[in-house]
Amino acid sequence: MTEPSSDDGRTFRRETERVVNEIAQGLRTLDAGVGWFSGLTPTRQQEVLREVAGYAMQAHITAADGRAGVARSGVKPTVNPSVMICMDPPRYGFAGLPSAEYVKAFRVLVSVFAVADTRRRETYCKGACGHTWHNLPAATEQP
Repeated sequence: MTEPSSDDGRTFRRETERVVNEIAQGLRTLDAGVGWFSGLTPTRQQEVLREVAGYAMQAHITAADGRAGVARSGVKPTVNPSVMICMDPPRYGFAGLPSAEYVKAFRVLVSVFAVADTRRRETYCKGACGHTWHNLPAATEQP
């Protein structure tokens, strides 16, 4: 087995960024995103969870964002990923959860990120945003 090249890693991070932002902006459904995530190896799933946790931190999620995101995620509020994201401050060690919880963690993280990022797009970035990830072109739903 060979290690992926750094180019492969960058390409995968860009793909992750695109998928997550498409979900956050309603250009891809959460279920379609989960389908993409579920097709990854457990190691890649851990990478995605770390990456999306970073996006959530950058979006400065609030406790209210956490609760709203969990409600959107379809994941019970009592499971580990839901409890972790609603803590004050939130816990981001999702990649350290058992692999059986990765899909739940992805659903929660992406949903909370979507709530926080939407709030930021509608306030801080409204009308003057230069963030390319906030200005994705409308596209047809992708798997």
